[in-house]
Amino acid sequence: MTSSQHKLKRDISTSLVVTCALLGLLYTLFSVAAFAETEPASTTTQLISSEQAGVMKFGFLSAAIAFGLGAIGAGVAIAYVGSASMAAVAEKPEIAGQALIFVALAEGLVVFGFITALMILGKF
Repeated sequence: MTSSQHKLKRDISTSLVVTCALLGLLYTLFSVAAFAETEPASTTTQLISSEQAGVMKFGFLSAAIAFGLGAIGAGVAIAYVGSASMAAVAEKPEIAGQALIFVALAEGLVVFGFITALMILGKF
């Protein structure tokens, strides 16, 4: 290996160690605050029937599928539209605004998935 490859490997490992240390520190700080409550807010518990639990299970699953497929669809659309628009902008820089509109239209898919998931979760 050349010296530049060793330097790149060292830089990557250093950044991974620093990132993991920072995430561990933040996790420690915020998890202590999350579990610091000593007394429950209310002593009453609300039980639901097994039928309600089954309905809620499918509701949560459908909300997750709606948002997940919307996000995946937006990612695929942005991959194709973004690459094509960047190629077009490289050839003709004056159409950059129009290219950005097409990328934003593809991003709208995830917004529709999110709104659908919120509408599903609003039923519970």
